Amino acid sequence: MQRFNRRFLKFASALGGACLAVTVSIPYSTASAAPPALAPGGPGALSHFDLARKDCLGTAADTASKVWYTVAGGVLSDVYYPTVDNTNVETLQYIVTDGSTFTDLQSRDMTYTVRAVDPGGMECEVTATAKSGAYRIVTDYFTDPARNTLLMRARVHNSTHSNLQVYVRFDASVNGNGGGGVGNGGGDSSTVDDSTGHPVLVSYDTQTATNAVNRDYAQPVFAALDGPFDQATSGFVGTPSDGLSQLDASHGLTHMYTDAANGNVVQTGRVKLSPRGNGSVTLALGLGPDAASAIASAEGSLGSSLDTVRSAYEAGWQTYDARLNAPPAHISGVTEAAVHQLAAEYYLSANVVKASEDKTFPGAIVASLASPWGQAVSAGDPNNTYFGSYREVFARDLYEAWTGLVADGDLPTARDAVTFLFDRQQQPDGSMPRNSLVNGKLAPDSFNTQLDECSYPILMAWTLGMTDSALYMQHIRPAA
Repeated sequence: MQRFNRRFLKFASALGGACLAVTVSIPYSTASAAPPALAPGGPGALSHFDLARKDCLGTAADTASKVWYTVAGGVLSDVYYPTVDNTNVETLQYIVTDGSTFTDLQSRDMTYTVRAVDPGGMECEVTATAKSGAYRIVTDYFTDPARNTLLMRARVHNSTHSNLQVYVRFDASVNGNGGGGVGNGGGDSSTVDDSTGHPVLVSYDTQTATNAVNRDYAQPVFAALDGPFDQATSGFVGTPSDGLSQLDASHGLTHMYTDAANGNVVQTGRVKLSPRGNGSVTLALGLGPDAASAIASAEGSLGSSLDTVRSAYEAGWQTYDARLNAPPAHISGVTEAAVHQLAAEYYLSANVVKASEDKTFPGAIVASLASPWGQAVSAGDPNNTYFGSYREVFARDLYEAWTGLVADGDLPTARDAVTFLFDRQQQPDGSMPRNSLVNGKLAPDSFNTQLDECSYPILMAWTLGMTDSALYMQHIRPAA
C-alpha cells in the first residue's frame, strides 16, 4: 500500500489541480483497510513565513546535526535544515479537545511562559496553559547532536476533563516555502507513512531550483514528525481537509487522508495518552534529503535514551562555553545575584552568536536567525521561491558578531569569519557585496557597493594578525 500510495501521489501531482478537483474523499484510519486518499481542497490558504520575535532558539554545538529550532509566540516556529537559511516549519502546535464541547488551539486559546532549562540557554521549556485553567502542557525543545532531529518532550497535566485529547498540528513550510493561495509558488506535499508500523507525518518539497540562482547547495527536504500517534491525516490549510477545521467543527477528525499534493499542506496527529488525558510523550521531527533518511533520523532519536541525548546536547554547549573567556566573578557595586544574571546573559549571547554560524560553510554567520516581518511575507509567491531575509551574510553584521567572538575569546570562529569573507564572498574587483548566501555567492537582493562592508574585513584581518603576504596581495590590498 505504501508503494501504491507514493506512485499515486506522483501521478496526482503530475495531473495538478484538475485531479484534486475530482478526487473522492475516502476516510483513512490506521485500523482500516480502506485505500489511501488524496486530500481535497488544494492548494489551500496562502502560506506566510513566521514571526521574527523569537522566544528562544537552539541547535547542537557541533556540526554533525544540521538542525536549528526556534520558538515564537509560544509555539515551535522556524526549524532550519540543512543550512541556516532554509526554514521548514511555519508552526507546530497543540490542539486540545474533550471530544464534545470545546477545541483549543495553542496559539489561540492558551497562554504561555518560556524559560531556559540549561546554563547556556540553548534548551527551551514552554508551558502552555488553557485560558480556562483546566490543563497545561509543558514541552522541552532540544536537538539530537548525533542526528538531524529536533526532540520535543511534552508533559500533559489535566486537572479537570475526563476525556482530554491532544493533537499535534504540523503546518510545514518545507524547503523554504509553503505554497498555497492562487499563485501557489513552491507548494509542499505530505503523506502519512506507515512503513514503521505506526503513522509518521511526512511533509516534503523536492524542488531545488529557486529565484536564488547561486544557491547551488539546495537539496530536496523531507520532514518526518514521529511519535505515539493513533490517528493521522494530511490536508490543506484553511480547507475542510485541515484537521483544525474538522476539530473546530466537530471536536474530532471526521475525514482523514493519507496524502496532500502541491500546496499549503498541514498534517494532524492524535497523541496517545492515558484514558484521562495525562502523561508524557516524546515527539521527534527528523529531517533528511528523502523520506527514508528523515524517518530514520526521527526513529533513531526516539529509540535512544532521551536522557543520554539531552545530556550530550547540554554537554556540547558546556564544552564550548568552557573555552570562552570567563566573565568577572565580582563587580564592584553589583550584587552577587546580579553578577550571576549578567554571566548567564553573557554565555547566552555568546552562544547565540555561535549558533548563528552555518554548519556547512564555516565562518558564515548570518545577520539573524529570523526573518523580520516574515509573517507578512508570502511563502507561496511564485516570484519569491527563496526568501533568505536576514539569514544571509552581510559583512557589516558579520563584523558585529565577530567583535563578540573576539571579546569572548572564540578566535578560531573569528578567523573562520575573516576567511569566509575573503575566500568566498569577495568579488573580483576586491569589493564585498551588500549580502551573500551562506556559500558566499551573491544573494538575490544584493545591490550596489557599500564601502563600510569593504573596510570591515580589512579591520578584522589586521586585528587578528592575518596579514601574511599571500592574503595581503590577493585579498586585503584589492579590498582597500
